[in-house]
Amino acid sequence: MEHCAGDVNANLLSHGSGDPAVDGAARHWLTWDQNHRTRAQIESLLHDGNVIELQRRLCSRMSFGTAGLRAAMGAGFALINDLTIIQSTQGLYKYLSIYFPDLGKRGIVVGYDTRGQEASGCTSERLAKLTAAVMLSKDIPVYLFSTYVPTPFVPYAVKNLGAAAGVMLTASHNPKEDNGYKVYWVNGAQISAPHDKEILKCIEESLEPWPESWNENLCSSSPLRSDPLVCISKCYMEELTSVCFHRELNAKTPLKFVHSAFHGVGHNYVQQAFAVFNLPPPIPVPEQKDPDSEFSTVSCPNPEEGESVLELSLRLAGKEGATIVLATDPDADRLAVAEKCDNRWKVFTGNEMAALLGWWMLLNWKDRHPEMVDMESVCMLATTVSSKILKAFAQIEGFHFEETLPGFKWIGNKIHELEKKGKVVLFAFEESIGFMCGSMVPDKDGVSAAAVVAEMAAYLNTKNLTLNRQLENIYEIYGPHISRTSYVICHDPPTIKRIFSRLRNWNGKDEYPDSCGVYRITHIRDVTTGYDSSQPDHKCVLPLTKNSQMVTFTFHSGIVATLRTSGTEPKIKYYTEFCALPGKRDVSSLEEELQKVTTALVEEFLEPDKNNLIRRSV
Repeated sequence: MEHCAGDVNANLLSHGSGDPAVDGAARHWLTWDQNHRTRAQIESLLHDGNVIELQRRLCSRMSFGTAGLRAAMGAGFALINDLTIIQSTQGLYKYLSIYFPDLGKRGIVVGYDTRGQEASGCTSERLAKLTAAVMLSKDIPVYLFSTYVPTPFVPYAVKNLGAAAGVMLTASHNPKEDNGYKVYWVNGAQISAPHDKEILKCIEESLEPWPESWNENLCSSSPLRSDPLVCISKCYMEELTSVCFHRELNAKTPLKFVHSAFHGVGHNYVQQAFAVFNLPPPIPVPEQKDPDSEFSTVSCPNPEEGESVLELSLRLAGKEGATIVLATDPDADRLAVAEKCDNRWKVFTGNEMAALLGWWMLLNWKDRHPEMVDMESVCMLATTVSSKILKAFAQIEGFHFEETLPGFKWIGNKIHELEKKGKVVLFAFEESIGFMCGSMVPDKDGVSAAAVVAEMAAYLNTKNLTLNRQLENIYEIYGPHISRTSYVICHDPPTIKRIFSRLRNWNGKDEYPDSCGVYRITHIRDVTTGYDSSQPDHKCVLPLTKNSQMVTFTFHSGIVATLRTSGTEPKIKYYTEFCALPGKRDVSSLEEELQKVTTALVEEFLEPDKNNLIRRSV
């Protein structure tokens, strides 16, 4: 805040960089930015004549991806910083004020996690206060949480308070250098089309900061700012009882649980959730219990990476005699689970946990509604790259199953549609360890999922069953569903484009491949172009995703494989699954064939060595 708007370093700009676009963008930056740290970054690059880095930072803008923005923190219009958050919020205000005539009554919710970066002065808390300041300067009420909260608290608060929208400052499980600006709509779901594109237009029309947008003091002086923390925490924990089914039994369980918050926000909230369920408090991993924006004990703050990042949790569990490990990611919307099985640890995949949670939610729904014969009003959902296990449940149990595009924004908005039709949504998930138990929050929620998993384990223990044994029982009834999910890293967008263009012009022809190695392909769906060979008109049932890549191959053997780009990270992800019929017991042969197809898919279609792709480290 040391510089005033218009205080441009004329000496630096007078010589120019040799690139008119860079010079114009730098002039705007140094005129508008009031954060001395990020101004200094641009000034230093100008002084050094680093045109390439200036172009990267200043000559492109972040676009709305998975429900908002996500990028590295630092100076420049392409990065997360004070100025780009102010610009984004000014655009969000402009759009909301058009869409909601009663915006001045509804207000918005703003929450944040514990991320931060010394070099740019960007912390999630500061960015949240600037977000609030923009809205408060236009007399819009702001429900600004007074401390860090799990991401699910923001959509929950939006619905609970009747707010027009919500903003969560978080980059979830991304590397420590990143931050993000996640936007929720009035229905509590992450924003989707057409709102995302319209907000982006409004941002581009609102780039110059309004004078009061920098006034953080509005967060303490404005009567329109209120703190929803106590109210929302209380309501959330009370409503959590809707997915607690065996409270009396829980208190007697001999099981011990270990929980890691992964240096994020989850510790206090998971402890409270266990208390609601009458479960013994989980043993926290002391090194990872408290917030740490450096994520100092893990190479990657993503529990989805499995055993390699759960080392401290598993070691503590062994010391304490705990058989279940639970790990929430830094913003506590995802949950990883591991169980001690025959003196070794099994880390469940997101698909395996979904099989267990889907079974559990259905079991308890049927117990509570013994009179219900027609299950058509009951729904479960999954993203299209996730396991088809819920589809197998639905075919036998008779409930309604929906598949969506990847991302909980699609699930959340589909839930809203279904509930308007009188449907009851029991469970939804995405394979990347994102679970929604019940529908109190139309988004993935690691806090509630942690308590639900612990209760399920406690219940199964009374039947002398483990989570892993029950998973085997589920596969015996509904058929084995063996899946593989991984990724390669690619920092070069043209390479990604070339890889997927090759799949659409196989062997130089305007057609897709009909085989992968020795494995015959029977159907291809390409939601980027809208093509689906399995449909009579060859048109996709799922919506088009023109701005991201996703192609699905169905093999003659029944294996389904998908290649897609990530919306938040420089990754090409691949998903393969063998869906077998009930009664198939030779799981090892299924796993062997699936591994062969997966290897062929990666080597022949992605060509990692030729394209300099970085393989996932195991």
